[in-house]
Amino acid sequence: MRLAADVRNRKPWLTVTIADCEVQTFRSGGKGGQNQNKRDSGVRVIHHPSGARGESREERSQLQNKRTAFIRMVNTSEFKTWLRLQGGQDALIQERVNKAMSETNLKIEGKDEAGRWVEL
Repeated sequence: MRLAADVRNRKPWLTVTIADCEVQTFRSGGKGGQNQNKRDSGVRVIHHPSGARGESREERSQLQNKRTAFIRMVNTSEFKTWLRLQGGQDALIQERVNKAMSETNLKIEGKDEAGRWVEL
């Protein structure tokens, strides 16, 4: 069970929530009678950084359609491509930070008795 414990203790390197997306609601028509004719039960979820879109209008409940639309958006090829690129960029950023923080690039300064900045 060590593997299961390791998976639970991992910190996510990237999270995407519904707050990262634009959520549009609309009247969807179809089954559901007047509920769908009067209420905005259809949902479209757009993740702007990736250009991915998901849409659902099958259920009478807007909440259920929102969940389905989000799942469909995450399963698009646009979103999966964006996700792979984000993973590569994170590694590149980490490499740049490590290089910038090397001892040859750092210097320590302090103030002398006269209040001037000097390298220590």
